[in-house]
Amino acid sequence: MSSASPPQDGLPNPQRILAFLALAFAIGMAVLDGAIVNVALPTLAKELAVSPASAVWVANAYQLAVTVALLPLASLGDSLGYRRVYIGGLILFTLSSLACALSPSLPFLIGARIAQGLGGAGLMSVNIAIVRFLYPKAMLGRGVGNMAVIVASCAAGGPSVGAAILSVASWHWLFLVNLPVGAVALILAIRFVPRTPQTKHPLDALSVVLNGAMLASLVTGVDRLSDPAGLATALAALALAALLGALLVRRELGVAQPILPVDLLRTPVFALSLIGSIAAFGAQTLAFIALPFALQGALHRSQTMAGLLLTPWPLATALIAPISGRLADRFAPGKLGSVGLIVMALGLALTALAPSDPSDVDLAWRLGICGLGFGFFQSPNNRLIMGSAPHGRSGGAAGLQSLGRLTGQSLGAAAVAVIFGRTNAPTEIALGLAAALALLGAVTSGLR
Repeated sequence: MSSASPPQDGLPNPQRILAFLALAFAIGMAVLDGAIVNVALPTLAKELAVSPASAVWVANAYQLAVTVALLPLASLGDSLGYRRVYIGGLILFTLSSLACALSPSLPFLIGARIAQGLGGAGLMSVNIAIVRFLYPKAMLGRGVGNMAVIVASCAAGGPSVGAAILSVASWHWLFLVNLPVGAVALILAIRFVPRTPQTKHPLDALSVVLNGAMLASLVTGVDRLSDPAGLATALAALALAALLGALLVRRELGVAQPILPVDLLRTPVFALSLIGSIAAFGAQTLAFIALPFALQGALHRSQTMAGLLLTPWPLATALIAPISGRLADRFAPGKLGSVGLIVMALGLALTALAPSDPSDVDLAWRLGICGLGFGFFQSPNNRLIMGSAPHGRSGGAAGLQSLGRLTGQSLGAAAVAVIFGRTNAPTEIALGLAAALALLGAVTSGLR
């Protein structure tokens, strides 16, 4: 089957719109599946007759597979073309979703989730790189802003979507809903997503192994930090991750096509943008994990109402991200990003300082401010990440952009676990730390 080759500066409409829809459907599924299953873990543990601790691996297996495969697949996209990696990832993700739905046991489900994570990594690793070929350079901020709406909304809305599905159907439908969406996305991708240039550099096998081992050790160490009895294991895993990371960087300096784009990290604008992304997603995750406990515990809201009260955040993000993307095409993205994270920090501080018995409106407008700031930051920041990388390194840039998001989410989740296990005012401390992270991101954004 053929697809149109990209013109020199973006695609014409309606091909651009249809190609973007293919990306939006697919990346929406992949990001959503990182969080949608969490609400079903108690049900899965009961129906598969396993312990809750074992059921957690249904979520962990997907996240770990995505994290480990992200950079190698981004490098493969630079080599073979982003379209091939994207379509291959979409096919694997859709088929493994069916395998998840048909799983008769926990080991089978975990294996299917690993395959699904590898497919999701294929989508996330080159998604923004393809956007760069869809939009003219003068409209890149608009394209990145539109994609930021999809990613941020799905990342924040996953638990609510999962709860909605489970309220009317069994857990199998958490995966079955991917089949029609994946089929539509595949048809659109084959027809409208353009071919992109190829470097045809082979993957360095040792770099792939070092990258996987480093990230697996890092995830393990961060996860074990929340358990006081596992502190020694956590420190050992983190030390091993640091050692493997040093070996990987040393290896990558001598490789023509590195899977860890050390060359891009040497660019101050790129490195500062990546730090800002990690800080912003870490802050968002801290808030989104800590707030439901406060809403359902101290504030006595139901599970459904807690989900509704969190909705102003992703809704505000979805409204402002396209606007900030267009502004990033006209004004300095670094300054826009700083403003966004300062607003986000203000919203988090206001939420932490809310009255002891706040009304729903009191909570909603505070969280709405958080979402406005987050969305105002995301589009300009992603535009800088992609715009500061050469076209031939778009895959590496896109892979690092997605890895920054996952790193921030993982660190935020680990920080919440530590705070809840070792403090007496966990929600206030978590929100305070989130505000501090947002301000750190604002500083790095301003330094650009």
